Amino acid sequence: MQNNEIIRQLIDKKIVTISPDKDFVYASGMHSPIYTDLRQTISFPKLRQAIAENLAALIKQEFPEVTVIGGVATAGIPHAAWVAQVMNLPMVYVRSKPKDHGQGRQIEGRLSMDDHIVLIDDLISTGGSVLSAVQAVKETGAHVDGVSSIFTYLLPDADENFKKADTKFAPLLNYRELIEQEIAETVSEEQYKELLAWHQDPWNWKR
Repeated sequence: MQNNEIIRQLIDKKIVTISPDKDFVYASGMHSPIYTDLRQTISFPKLRQAIAENLAALIKQEFPEVTVIGGVATAGIPHAAWVAQVMNLPMVYVRSKPKDHGQGRQIEGRLSMDDHIVLIDDLISTGGSVLSAVQAVKETGAHVDGVSSIFTYLLPDADENFKKADTKFAPLLNYRELIEQEIAETVSEEQYKELLAWHQDPWNWKR
């Protein structure tokens, strides 16, 4: 399954929803004409397999020294498991914070200082949560080669945050690809302009 087919599946299955009339409001308070719920991908075997295979191919290309695949809690964990299986690599996952009991681990699985890890999350908006996981892995002494995701909005905040963290980011799908594909299929020219306007200034966007 090619990336454009994955995008089509995400929209057809209403995992990605473009709203022509009513804004979505994110937890951050940002208003948007698009909502992405990639957690739903786990319910569709063919789709999740295609995502895993395409992510694995991307990671091999962008991070050739990778020795461990890491999942970022919680939505990145299942996808990391499937990618690790495709690549026949070990896997770990990173909690949002250390456990408050037992051995107090934040990272589950085995890592060594010789390992090169790529962390996977489902969606990147500003990159804040995944970069916290990057920092947690770096504190173990392992080398973080970079981050990959199923989808990113390509927001300026994310670009700035990844640059500050000196961390390479390689997404499978991005917002521009999605809206360019939709303008050719289902989105009107006026709706396309709204989608583009939001992307250019999401924090100040008004429909």
